[in-house]
Amino acid sequence: MLLFKIDLQLFNGEKTEDATPKKRQQAREEGQVLQSREINSALILLFTFWVLSLMGNYIYHNFMIFTKNILLETKNMDDLFSVGGMHKLFIQSTILTVKIVVPILGVAFVVGLICSYMQVGFLFTTKPLTPKFSKLNPINGLKKFFSMKPLVELFKSLVKICAVGYITFSYVIKQSKNILNVMDMEILQITGYLGKTIVNIAFRAAMVLIVLAAIDYLYQKWEHEKELKMSKQEIKEEYKQMEGDPQLKSKIKEKQRQMSMGRMMQDVPNADVIITNPTHYAIAIRYDSTLEDAPIVLAKGKDLIAQKIKTIASENDIVIVENKPLARSIYATVDIGDYIPPDLYQAVAEVLAYVYRIKNIY
Repeated sequence: MLLFKIDLQLFNGEKTEDATPKKRQQAREEGQVLQSREINSALILLFTFWVLSLMGNYIYHNFMIFTKNILLETKNMDDLFSVGGMHKLFIQSTILTVKIVVPILGVAFVVGLICSYMQVGFLFTTKPLTPKFSKLNPINGLKKFFSMKPLVELFKSLVKICAVGYITFSYVIKQSKNILNVMDMEILQITGYLGKTIVNIAFRAAMVLIVLAAIDYLYQKWEHEKELKMSKQEIKEEYKQMEGDPQLKSKIKEKQRQMSMGRMMQDVPNADVIITNPTHYAIAIRYDSTLEDAPIVLAKGKDLIAQKIKTIASENDIVIVENKPLARSIYATVDIGDYIPPDLYQAVAEVLAYVYRIKNIY
């Protein structure tokens, strides 16, 4: 008969828990981030051919100028294939290539950069480049080879090939009648028609790839979360490490001290009297017979804190009474929020009576 439940995850290390913020930060520092390269590829393809479609006249104009210059500046074929002619041709060809290719590469680079930033944000790390001897382990290599990841990548590649192939084939079939008329066109018309056809095919392929990329992004998100999963034991170990971190403990205590100090200073204006040393200690006392059975310590402090308590008291017209023995005794024996002990009732009562007389309460 089973008398109590046993969490088997503590023994088999099954990773069923969502990753903690610390685990996510460590994974990010190691370059393990959520990113779909399919989105980058699809959008770069789309914008590249969009720029090409806009640059059609620009490319044509530059090729015309290049050809015209070659024909006009070259008197005969011997001049063209001389050292000087070849050098001039190389320079002009390079300039033409740069003028055409640089804008296209620039757009592709910017689009890729924006896509990566939108998915990952700003991240610079060299840890993925650090050599790991575990990668040379043949057993780990076999595990990766027989895992689902290569099969998924193969399936994605086949789907992309089939999708792009179908888009291309279906568009060519629709344009079959126009293709037959190409023989009756002039060279410029043929060039324009082929360019338009290629751009249209590329646009359609890019739109399909964007849809596939969106699906891939959802899969990559699921895969990323799966890889970051932690076992309950890992979470416990991480919690222990965080609790044992001296710097973290110090920060937590400092934060708690600041919050406590802030609350304490907010209560000072509610005090009936401030009992001082007069320079070293200050204790804020309140007594409301309808709410409390005995006087209560709202705030206490030493040196700079004592001076701050007295400053707040002065700003709120709270009576400050000097009583060195009583101030030392309360500071040493009573915590903030506690009642005055019976052995100090008489001394505190005398102080309160003095305050009430000053305020003409009695």
